[in-house]
Amino acid sequence: MKLIHLTDTHFVRPGERLYGLDPRARLDACIADINRNHGDARLAVITGDLTHYGDRAAFIGLRDALAALTVPVRLLLGNHDTVETFREVFPDTPVDAEGRVQGVEDTEAGRLIFLDTNMAGTHAGWYDRPRLDWLSARLAEAPEGPVYLFMHHPPFALGIASMDRIGLIRPDDFEACIAPHRARIRHIFFGHVHRPVSGSWRGIPFSTLRATNHQVWMDLDAPEIRVSHEPPAYAVVLLSPDQTIVHTHDFLDAGPVTDLTDTAGSFWDEQARRAEMAEA
Repeated sequence: MKLIHLTDTHFVRPGERLYGLDPRARLDACIADINRNHGDARLAVITGDLTHYGDRAAFIGLRDALAALTVPVRLLLGNHDTVETFREVFPDTPVDAEGRVQGVEDTEAGRLIFLDTNMAGTHAGWYDRPRLDWLSARLAEAPEGPVYLFMHHPPFALGIASMDRIGLIRPDDFEACIAPHRARIRHIFFGHVHRPVSGSWRGIPFSTLRATNHQVWMDLDAPEIRVSHEPPAYAVVLLSPDQTIVHTHDFLDAGPVTDLTDTAGSFWDEQARRAEMAEA
């Protein structure tokens, strides 16, 4: 089964730019690439920070942009989003009994569980007791088969000082909640850090990726977040009983592509000649 993972679209009001970039133009390019190459995906998941300021106009702009996506989409909230405004603009999004943007989807590959780590008033994440109880119930009601978790904040430190300060509050509570089901949790997908990071935590594989707009510069020790214009990306996720494969694609890369058989380099010589002519 194929999924698409993208994150941190950071939409602003139509016509505005953010850190010198146009979030709408970048998401449009991302959607066009997904439609062109991965229209067979079962689902696309955007793991939070849908907007930058949480305002209605930005959510409406996001809704309008996503109308072009031919793949079904699931939206999660991040620390830049406001749940009330989001639900006004996306009223059909599933929520739990407390109105949190959480839900499950059972698929041929296993159970997908979508978590809401948003808490008003802080950029850190929060997964309080009612949410932990909800997650425990969702894990317990499907006691067999693979589980995949999707969330905005990573539930552990990543070694990026500026981002670890605004990670999930009380991560030990989250770990205790999922511990009885650890063997079944095949992967955790999250956003928030605007960097390509993968590894394992308590034996559970995880991955995150660059955002569709701006990135966090690769400086593990910087006390404050530094923004960069590194290439945006989305991930193509392939799920099967034996494997979880995550391919990351820099969708704005417009560099030349040729066949492997062109060992003489004639294609590249022609590309260099054209570049020289363009500069002349």
